[in-house]
Parts: sequence; structure tokens; C-alpha cells
Amino acid sequence: MLELGKTGETNSKIFSATLLGSDRITPESSREEVRQLLFSTDDLDFAGMVGSCIRVHAPGQYGNRYHTRLYSLAEHDEVASGAKFALCVRRCSYIDDFNGEEYEGVASNYLCNLKPGSSIAFSGPVGYPFVVPDNPNADLLMIGMGTGVAPFRGLVREIYEKLGGWKGRVRLFHGARTGLELLYLNDANDDLASYFDEPTFKAFQAVSPRPALNMPIALDKALEQNAAEVWEIVSSPDSRVFVAGMAQMIETIDKAMANIAGSAQGWIAKRKELVAANRWFEVLY
Repeated sequence: MLELGKTGETNSKIFSATLLGSDRITPESSREEVRQLLFSTDDLDFAGMVGSCIRVHAPGQYGNRYHTRLYSLAEHDEVASGAKFALCVRRCSYIDDFNGEEYEGVASNYLCNLKPGSSIAFSGPVGYPFVVPDNPNADLLMIGMGTGVAPFRGLVREIYEKLGGWKGRVRLFHGARTGLELLYLNDANDDLASYFDEPTFKAFQAVSPRPALNMPIALDKALEQNAAEVWEIVSSPDSRVFVAGMAQMIETIDKAMANIAGSAQGWIAKRKELVAANRWFEVLY
């Protein structure tokens, strides 16, 4: 398991990458600005994978050289001159607990404001949490929220385009505040829709029942509505469960899975079994 901010790099070298393109993947009408940024690096020492993370070194503040932030790789392709990779970044802000004022998130706004041709400094990779298993018959369960869906979109692309298909079931559960923020499944970008014709792939979306009131995203309901198949997948031999998103989503997932298992104790036992067998992977931030 990988919890962002608590895992060291496998390579501490600082690399450089050039921004090739920056595309907004949420509609202009959405209050959430999420961008996909495509970079290239000519450093052959960088060994990234979809789902691994890099530490972006944004310009620092208050005398600090850097302000660092971890982002998972939504795409990664090796090329003769190095590598190309993509990051999925939500423009963030936060409220200061002391004075109540709103401030821009340093790293996210730095990245979202970059223009093509600009360069970034980064290090990594950090962990390899979402490795595709060797067995193409293995069932894959992906549960993501917000920008957590980005590495799953890369995994889906990898198994159906690079590997030529998948025999096991691939099930993606993705939560967002509204339909506009269902990344890669909205009017601005619907990349995942191109895989709906794959017989082994299904995607299930969950949104907040009352987004204006900031009610929780109904990810638990989406899982429970597909309880039989979800439990079959977590119980099937060689299956994998991948989880990515905000740390608080684990509580929602555990509650839903406890209901599916029939008891909290039953789910705790099953999750321990998955972790022990190296079949449960999560990236939380």
C-alpha cells in the first residue's frame, strides 16, 4: 500500500520534463478545473509506470527552494529519446484555519498555469502500486474518486491497447461530486467510453445526491448495487483490488464492503486476506 507523503522515492535524482500540452478535462461550466498535462523527458534514467508517482518540485515560498507534491502517473510511454507521461491535476485552494482566508494550492496552481514549452523539476518514481498481473484471466476491481481515476484510465488503456485485451472482468467504480466532474466520462473528455464495447469492461459512476449541499458522493451505493459481482471479484483467485483517491474514501469503501460481506468482521478478514496475498493496492492522499 502507498500513502502519498509517507513513501520515499526509489530514485532521489531530480529530473527535468517539458510540458507538451495542457488540456482541461472538465467542462468550462464545471466549478472544478481538472487538467491533463502531457510531459516529455529525455532522461533515460527515469523509470516510471502507470500508477507510480512522481514528486513535482514547484517553486517554493518563504525562502524555500521547492514546494513538493506527489502526483500519480495517468499515462507513461517509453520512447527512444526518454519517456512521455501525463498527470491529472485538479486546481486546488484551501481555507486558512487561523484567518479564514482562501489561498491557492501552490503545486496544483503552478502546474495548471504552465504553458506548453515550460519545464518542471521532479523526482521519483515513488512506488509501483498498480501493476497489471501476469494472468490475463484475473479479475480487476478499480475504485477511484476524483483525480484518483487517472491511473485507472491508464491501466484500462494499457490492458486493452498495449496488451491486446483482457479475459478477466475489469470493473471500474468512479465517484465525483456531479456528472460534470466524472473525469474521462464527461462532455469535455470521454476517453473511457471508447472501452465500453470491450466485453470484459464495465464502468459504474457515483455522484453526490445533492452536490449543492456538499452531500457525500454515493460511491457506497454504487458498490452495494453490484454487491454480488463485487464480492465474486474480491473472492476470486488472483483478483486485484486497486483503490485511489482521498484518504477519507476508505471509510466509505469499508462501510459498503462490510454490508456486502454481511458484517464488519467478515470484511476485515477478507481485506486482511487480500493484503497478505498482495492483491490489495491503494494510493491515498
